[in-house]
Amino acid sequence: MSVNPEPSREADPAKDPDPPVMDAVADVRAMRGAFGMFATGVTVVTVGGGSPHAMTANSFTSVSLDPPLVLVCVDRGAIMHGCLTAEGSFGVSVLAAGQESLARHFSNRWRPLGIAQFDAVDWRPGPLTGSPLLAGTLARFECELWRTYEGGDHSIFVGRVLSMEQQDDRDGLLFFHGRFRRITPDRSEVSA
Repeated sequence: MSVNPEPSREADPAKDPDPPVMDAVADVRAMRGAFGMFATGVTVVTVGGGSPHAMTANSFTSVSLDPPLVLVCVDRGAIMHGCLTAEGSFGVSVLAAGQESLARHFSNRWRPLGIAQFDAVDWRPGPLTGSPLLAGTLARFECELWRTYEGGDHSIFVGRVLSMEQQDDRDGLLFFHGRFRRITPDRSEVSA
């Protein structure tokens, strides 16, 4: 019985149009650009308490329905990292298509800190955590910190959802390819 060896899987540069993986992964700017090819929603994550704080985040997602869990990834050097750890609870406001100014405000490093950053914003404290929840958003969540995981230069904060509100009558604000975007009016429904 003869065994035919599996053909070589080495890439032939003349035939392989893809760039070398290691070069692209080592280039932080290229990596950021590649990650930017995944469209995300835009949120504002908030904490209340003695030092209220907010930040714009697109690294937010649902994790589980039972128990109800969500996650947000926060850079270890961000002010929000220390606030989340200290407060133990947080709010998330999912921005609507017309709320790009809020996304820009809470991503501006030179905005006032503390409660003053909310002066020009319509908000109310969450009834369970006191975390600021922004008005006019598509959905609002209050969460208690459930687990924290190391994730390279970020921490992954998993929160157990304590309360939620939603509005279905508007489109969401998107972030894609380094820019804010809006969903086009043409839609196709997906049934689960």
